[in-house]
Amino acid sequence: MTPRSLDRENGVKPPFPTSRRRFLQTSALAAATIPFTARARDIAAEKIRIGLIGCGGRGAGAAAQALNADSNTVLVAMGDVFPEQIEKSLRAIRTQFEDKPGRVEVKDDMKFVGLDAYQKVLASDVDLVCIAAPGGFRPLHLKAAVEAGKHVFCEKPMAVDPAGARMVREAAALAEKKRLAIRAGFNMRFEPAYREAIQRIRDGQIGDVLAVYSTRMGNPLTRFDGVRKPGQTDLEWQLRNWHYFSWLSGDYIMEITVHSVDKIAWIYGDTPPVRCIGTGARQQIKVGDVWDQFDLTYEWADGRMAFLKTRYQDGCHNSHDDLILGTKGRAVFVGYDAKILGEKPWRYQGQKGSSHQVEHDELFADLRAGRTPNDGTRMAQSTLMGIMGRMAAYTGREVTWEKALSSNLDTFPKNLAWDMALPVGEPPVAGRTPLI
Repeated sequence: MTPRSLDRENGVKPPFPTSRRRFLQTSALAAATIPFTARARDIAAEKIRIGLIGCGGRGAGAAAQALNADSNTVLVAMGDVFPEQIEKSLRAIRTQFEDKPGRVEVKDDMKFVGLDAYQKVLASDVDLVCIAAPGGFRPLHLKAAVEAGKHVFCEKPMAVDPAGARMVREAAALAEKKRLAIRAGFNMRFEPAYREAIQRIRDGQIGDVLAVYSTRMGNPLTRFDGVRKPGQTDLEWQLRNWHYFSWLSGDYIMEITVHSVDKIAWIYGDTPPVRCIGTGARQQIKVGDVWDQFDLTYEWADGRMAFLKTRYQDGCHNSHDDLILGTKGRAVFVGYDAKILGEKPWRYQGQKGSSHQVEHDELFADLRAGRTPNDGTRMAQSTLMGIMGRMAAYTGREVTWEKALSSNLDTFPKNLAWDMALPVGEPPVAGRTPLI
């Protein structure tokens, strides 16, 4: 069954027109019908109603973690382009909360299907939305959510191109004015071992930081087989295999390795690099237009460096480490452990827990205390750092921070509709792909 027929069955107009600008115009119209003021209602002592936009595995996980974070929360609305995704995620969430009645109350008329499903979730009576659709859609969804007066949990990456990153920055600024919370899905910042290690680095335990070396190497993602099924339109095929298409995932460096990029940004106090060069290639992957390896070098204004190697291939050495070199020692993050070697050695001995859960626990604790944390600026910056690295590798050119900020690169398809022609371009070739 094609997305067009699925939408007919669910009473949703199939083609959703247009570019990001039209997306946002339509979002604003939808938001205007919502009975909320410019600021979210005071929920310090009330039941918090949660909506989910994007019902894949990470979306279901985020919704469940939001429910676990606060006992007076309820999931009431879900939206996805495919109805089976809603049902699959809803079953998984209900199973987790089967001994807690009243926590998952998603009625049939609160299951929204189609490219405009996010608008319907935002037009419903929810207080907070978890945004977990593919990265190419997240700037649209985030801005629409803030305009609608909703608190937001937004998964990474928050954008896949400079145009989207600028939209995220604008949404973060608007959320600040409206006193809305934005929690970024960069969960590594909530990992207890990393938090203590970073604080010790801040306190000078390894001296002055000189360089960071990070790796994120693993097997290829196997969630999607990439095979085009009979009857699928270009858009349905790409949405069902979104990892393989840069306009949706931002390539592997954005979908997965951006966590490492964010750790580098965190270590350097969220001061952006001044330039980046990179290399990469596509060797094993055969679907779409993404690469399966990147090697990036970031440089800061004071001469400090960061080196990032990432690869997703079968039959290769795997590692997920961070090495922070200082004048008096070094810090090492391996797995979810941390240690310091040098003049003042240390190893994390504290409690361990799910950083995915901690980020929600702290968000809801803040909301209950009347606080509205806003991760928007730093999450936009880390996202743009990843995009900057991909641009450098794709083109073979040096990319400055100013270039990344001002780039006209906008990969989101124009006039988006289920039956549109959406050909897959040739994978980028360094030295030939233009720097836009």
